[in-house]
Amino acid sequence: MLTLASKLKRDDGVKGSRTSNSTSDSTRRVSIRDKLLVKEVAELEINLPCTCEVNYPDPNKLHFFLLIINPDEGYYRNGTFQFEIEVPDAYNMVPPKVKCLTRIWHPNITETGEICLSLLREHSIDGTGWAPTRTLKDLLNFDDPLNIEAAEHHLRDKEDFRTKVEDYIKRYAR
Repeated sequence: MLTLASKLKRDDGVKGSRTSNSTSDSTRRVSIRDKLLVKEVAELEINLPCTCEVNYPDPNKLHFFLLIINPDEGYYRNGTFQFEIEVPDAYNMVPPKVKCLTRIWHPNITETGEICLSLLREHSIDGTGWAPTRTLKDLLNFDDPLNIEAAEHHLRDKEDFRTKVEDYIKRYAR
């Protein structure tokens, strides 16, 4: 993160002193996405709950990171869940892509990691989809059913649902 922030400052300084024979704009220009991410990532890290951690496999790429969640209460307590977040070039006009890398029994997440959140849709009928006014910290709200079987299981038998969640945690989320 600091590497990209310092690059942005360095590039701003270079713009004023560049001559016509210098490196082209396309190789020096920093995307709007990256400028937004420098600010949003700093804000996200300040507001991140103690049960969450952000990890950047490549500190020069703020647009690709992992979110690790270790819930300390509820059904998913004692599990460690990893989410891959990729912020596309067209951000903030389009939402980030989020995938759960840990196998989980959850109404909003398929067993292959697809996530259903109204927030992650570019357009939604209920008006809760992605908008350019949203930021990365808005992603920490998980309330939209996708795994119908898990949702019905939870409604039908909460204790058996809890048992299945605990089994998944033992098998996949330690």
